[in-house]
Amino acid sequence: MNLLWLFIKQLKLFRQKNKCDGFTLIELLVGIIIATLVITPLLGFMINIMTTDRQEQAKADTEQEIKAALDYIARDLQQSVYIYDADGINAIRQQLPRYGYKNNYFPVLVFWKRESISKELSATQKGNLFVYSLVAYYLIQDNDPTWSNAARIGKFQIKDGYGATETEKNETRDKGFQMFNLQASGNLKSKMNQWTKNSDNYTQKIIPLVDYIDQTTINDNTNPAPYNCKIGQQLPQFSGSGDAVATKNVRTRGFYVCVDSENTVAELYLRGNALARLQNNNIDFNESYKTYFPQASIRVQGNGFLSAK
Repeated sequence: MNLLWLFIKQLKLFRQKNKCDGFTLIELLVGIIIATLVITPLLGFMINIMTTDRQEQAKADTEQEIKAALDYIARDLQQSVYIYDADGINAIRQQLPRYGYKNNYFPVLVFWKRESISKELSATQKGNLFVYSLVAYYLIQDNDPTWSNAARIGKFQIKDGYGATETEKNETRDKGFQMFNLQASGNLKSKMNQWTKNSDNYTQKIIPLVDYIDQTTINDNTNPAPYNCKIGQQLPQFSGSGDAVATKNVRTRGFYVCVDSENTVAELYLRGNALARLQNNNIDFNESYKTYFPQASIRVQGNGFLSAK
């Protein structure tokens, strides 16, 4: 009787164990459906968080770069002794680099600056020398795959030589550099507009400063026109001959300046394009996405002026 009782007990335990070892097909399907209903919203929530974070990061990066570029240009411009206005750039445009690509490389801000360089004059004596440079900031919009589909800003600079003798100056002078001539005829503006480069070909490059600058052309009401300049007007365009810079038919507001050459004052305006960081197409300005186009401006006074006399 004891053996029979033990056998029956073991048989019951065996049946219970087999019953708990797996799930039926219906149970598996129910489990999968429940898991899908729970995981799908969570997955969508995580993707939305990641997308939002990426968008906000693109906006923040663009805004920081715009401010940094504006500060850099402003510090450079503070050393200016003469700033070309719209007429001036139009007059010397052929003397500046990339004239053959004038519809893609547009000089928006051009000025002369004077900077102090510390140099050893002798074995026991040191001194400061003043060196003049011609600086041009370009708004560039081309199809270079290295850069974004938006525009970018590049800097070109050629510097006079420095040294106690003319030989030393010639050895350190940048190719193509030639000093402006204040002995020419006319007023100061006329004299500066007569500047021509040296016969040597430029060896200096246009160095990229910042990318993701708004390239949107103004062809309708979707892209507001730039602010009216109170001290002059100098606005880039990417159509026609590419020479004209003063026009009411403004083409872009990504980078433009207002210049008072007489008082060596300039107002700078920059607008970035964070949308170009997120996608390759449909990156033009739109009122619905204006938060992706941070902008900044600054007014700069040069530290000196040139006399026409």
